[in-house]
Amino acid sequence: MSNQPKGDIFQAIADPTRRSLLKLLAEKEMSITEIAGYYPISRTAVNKHLHVLSNAGLVRRRKTGRETRYVLTPEPLAELKDWLIFFEQYWDKKLSALKALVEKEDD
Repeated sequence: MSNQPKGDIFQAIADPTRRSLLKLLAEKEMSITEIAGYYPISRTAVNKHLHVLSNAGLVRRRKTGRETRYVLTPEPLAELKDWLIFFEQYWDKKLSALKALVEKEDD
């Protein structure tokens, strides 16, 4: 069986709660109970969000006794960074053209 993530990173981060979970787990490893204390949603809902993030390879889970602990695994975020860099170049060009147009109209 492959260790490759099964879920889509872009779909996983589309939800604001999941993006918030990633920030929270960047700080430290936490249990579901600890994580659920930060959100006005059920522990079951938190678990579902963590499952999506885990499937996308964005969090790693580890069993410690009866407790499951989660931590951010940032490596898959490189795919997002590469995608955003492409569009950053696109927007830099568009904004430069807009600036030139606006400055030309001011003359």
